[in-house]
Amino acid sequence: MYGFRTLHSLVFGHQEDPLCRTLRASDVPVTTADCRTCSDPCDLGHDAYPRRFDIDMDTDMLGSVKPYHRQIVISTGKSDWERDITDDKNSLASALLEVSTKPTSPMLPSSPKPASPPPNKGVRPVTGLFSTSDSSRTSVLNGSHKTVCHEDDHESVLVFPDFKVVTEVRRSLQGAREFYECALDPSVGTDGSYLEKSILKSWILPYACVILICSHKKRDNRCGIAAPKLEHAFIRSLEAQGWDADTQLEHPELTMGIPLEDLNVTPEERYENISSQLKESSESKRALIVKVSHVGGHKYAGNCIIYTPSGSGIWYGRVTPHDVDSVVVNTIIDGLVLPPLLRGGVNLSRPNCKTLNDW
Repeated sequence: MYGFRTLHSLVFGHQEDPLCRTLRASDVPVTTADCRTCSDPCDLGHDAYPRRFDIDMDTDMLGSVKPYHRQIVISTGKSDWERDITDDKNSLASALLEVSTKPTSPMLPSSPKPASPPPNKGVRPVTGLFSTSDSSRTSVLNGSHKTVCHEDDHESVLVFPDFKVVTEVRRSLQGAREFYECALDPSVGTDGSYLEKSILKSWILPYACVILICSHKKRDNRCGIAAPKLEHAFIRSLEAQGWDADTQLEHPELTMGIPLEDLNVTPEERYENISSQLKESSESKRALIVKVSHVGGHKYAGNCIIYTPSGSGIWYGRVTPHDVDSVVVNTIIDGLVLPPLLRGGVNLSRPNCKTLNDW
């Protein structure tokens, strides 16, 4: 069965909606493809949500994402947590909160907010789309991935949009301070210049994308219902496209060689090495799927965030298992945004790029 927009185009000719035009004017690579490619009712065996799955289908989702400089995902090996992840006083999330609220803490931004580049002439900025320079805030999430550290009190943390994993982060106040100074401070760039002073270990992630799915049941039951169904749908769809879909990290030393901090190279060579690894990741046909804590907007469940090696982060809401095939083909493989699902995103404006996968 054709989707409505597809049928409309076949009968009346292609008409791009205003949102697509607005996003294109902001240099966001978009597609007019249908979000759902299966019939309704579905005949492809997609696992549907319960009938009483009350989702806000009326509010405009675009603009419901707050800007941040970085988003991190802390290893916990769980798919549900306390309502507020900082309520667990033995967690790294709690330590980061305590460090950030101390007056003398380096977690508090000590430098002025970087100026955003001016928007394209005559183009109004789209609410919900931002770059890393628009904020100094760090978004902290817990993740379902297990730590790959050898010590029980050390965590492995995914850092976006840097697209890396940082290991040996101690689950303590001192560990939180060290992690901030080496990986999260807004003054820490992505060119590798920070690596010489880092006491941690980090690697570029060897995936063409990382998919974060909100599964925080104690925060909102809808996310707990949606997450396992979406995870299964993503694995099934990616594998049908010939991709590998992982839900856990292997130890980086086994798959990614020596850490970035241990490379005996010049700063220029370090930057080139990071760029080369990111481009290699983008060609890998591998995806990492991680269930995460509350990302905001649970009334739009299922919530998914997709990060790419090129530095983009796409926030989707109202995603159902019926939409996953379209997300995989159009966004993950082709690098194009599906406007009806878009809540916002980081670094989605890509001048002179045809897709989010271009450099």
